[in-house]
Amino acid sequence: MQGIFIDGQRPKSKKQVAATIAVQPENVRIEATSMFGNEYDGPVSDMPQGTILFVGPDPYSKRDFYGKITRTASGFRVS
Repeated sequence: MQGIFIDGQRPKSKKQVAATIAVQPENVRIEATSMFGNEYDGPVSDMPQGTILFVGPDPYSKRDFYGKITRTASGFRVS
């Protein structure tokens, strides 16, 4: 599970993440949390095609919601 930021702050809900990605994916940043690497770290707008699993608001101390961001050739989907 990776962390997520919206405009440099932790989001309050998965709904907020989905709404921001729908209009400004460049404002959402994925945070790599694995000690072993091999995780994308950067803005959603630059992420490669595939799926990212995230937890929020904070992957280290407060796991209130979970989600999945999928990027395909046609765009993004948050579930």
